[in-house]
Amino acid sequence: MKLTIIGGAGVRTPFMIAGLAHYAPRIDLQEVWLMDIDAEKLDIIGGLCQSLATQHDVPFTLHLTTDPREALRDADHVITTIRVGGEMGRVQDERIALRRGAIGQETTGPGGFAMAMRSIPAILDYCELIDQIAPRAWVHNFTNPAGLVTQALRDVGFARIIGICDSANIAQHHVASYLGVAADAVETEVFGLNHLSWTRAARVNGQDRLPELLKDPTFIDTCHMYLFDAALREYFGMFLNEYLYYYYYRDEMLAKLQGGEETRGEEVARLTKDLLRQLRALDNVEDRLRVHGDIMAARSATYIGHAEKPVAQAAPHDNQASQPDQAAHALGYAGVTLECIEAIQTGTAHRTGLNVPNAGAIAGMCDDDVVEVTCLVDANGPHPVPIGEIPESQYLLTRTVKRYERLAAQAILKRDRTLAVEALFEHPLVGSFSLAKALVDDYITAHREYLGKWE
Repeated sequence: MKLTIIGGAGVRTPFMIAGLAHYAPRIDLQEVWLMDIDAEKLDIIGGLCQSLATQHDVPFTLHLTTDPREALRDADHVITTIRVGGEMGRVQDERIALRRGAIGQETTGPGGFAMAMRSIPAILDYCELIDQIAPRAWVHNFTNPAGLVTQALRDVGFARIIGICDSANIAQHHVASYLGVAADAVETEVFGLNHLSWTRAARVNGQDRLPELLKDPTFIDTCHMYLFDAALREYFGMFLNEYLYYYYYRDEMLAKLQGGEETRGEEVARLTKDLLRQLRALDNVEDRLRVHGDIMAARSATYIGHAEKPVAQAAPHDNQASQPDQAAHALGYAGVTLECIEAIQTGTAHRTGLNVPNAGAIAGMCDDDVVEVTCLVDANGPHPVPIGEIPESQYLLTRTVKRYERLAAQAILKRDRTLAVEALFEHPLVGSFSLAKALVDDYITAHREYLGKWE
């Protein structure tokens, strides 16, 4: 089996190599190709990955290249994790929104739209090449905003694509860790959209443990749920995706972002620059791994972007001596993808939250709406688990944001400025025609190098 990572010089790629060392024998992995257009960064991150591969004595060969054809030819699985415009593109996205009085965040609202403007055309080019030289390949898209990118690729007829986001499965892993059971012993029911989803059940041995855990203050303190007021947690009675904070606390979030010394994008850019500088200067592999681990931990500590206190260490709820294998959770996006690849390669069914066409799972959503939903994955790919009707509050918000996504996907595919304004106008975090128009004009001007001509 051949696996290709497009954007292989990303700072998370070493986590993927560590995961592949575990999964390789189970999926008959023979080749891994890291492809990136940034040769210098590929040399640094790719070199660290090669050291990891040697350290783990992996059974596959690891290749580094800047040639997409070489990397993609006859691939069985492709991971897309690119950042068109680099870290500074994200910084611009966030600052432009904040200057206009809108939330500046990479995936939610205007910032997510701007990133999609740059990402979708690039991913489409890769997918067209995949159709030519690796027609059997499954594409696992990490590139943000994952749901919107996946929707656009589905809209143009590319069917073998799965949107990946670790936040879809965070409830499962928090519950498993707290109860001291293996992650696959917890069956969750997730519904919504990428970075706009809810978990309504978490069953262990057929019993839904979520209602009691949402009333347990110790459990709440082990995860991001402490960020939401008790009254709001009680109102929904569900585990909330962390990005819902931007919707449910919009004004507080905007004020905090506008008052901060640096945006999340500026923080990530600073940390990435420091990471590459230190890795460039070090020869010893242990020192390089330590630096990578330390800086990625610092980056993760502020991942949500609004946490005011560290999340407490999860501990088993009772006195079980269980030491569950939480490898997939520790690997984040990589773990979700590797579980999917294993299911497709071996036919062993796996249950996880993914971004896929609704296909009747959530009542009231169109069959071809890409939604974030619990799926069963087997040799034929992902199959959404039937969810049925969802509460009106979640349904109305999901439909509104999906309307934005459908309009945004078409606007970007057609490079249509009018559709782009309509899309942002519909987004709940914009909701103003004049603001939407100003943001679209700003983003087209700021990113003209990557966007081409928009009508």
